[in-house]
Amino acid sequence: MTKKNYTEEFRRDAVELYRDTDGATVAGIAADLGISHGSLTTWLKNAGIQIRRHGTSSAPRPDPSETPEQEAARLRAEVAHLRAEKTKLETERDILRSAAKYFAGESNW
Repeated sequence: MTKKNYTEEFRRDAVELYRDTDGATVAGIAADLGISHGSLTTWLKNAGIQIRRHGTSSAPRPDPSETPEQEAARLRAEVAHLRAEKTKLETERDILRSAAKYFAGESNW
């Protein structure tokens, strides 16, 4: 298997994505970006980023006995979670777009 060479920008973006995504796991980010778990772990260690061992669970389920204040708090937390997920997905898209442009430029068709 050939060793893949990633640009410094790609590495920085992957590290930034992990750092800025609440509840992200190394395995999850690596799979999303199509890179190996070991590569991302190495990049995180080189950047001095603490590796989280567990992701956060999904948004809490509504409780039929919750008060309006509790429901509002739950919905605010859910909105925050969805915004973080949106940011993560947008960042992943941008990273993959950059990678596609880079690799398209390398082709010798």
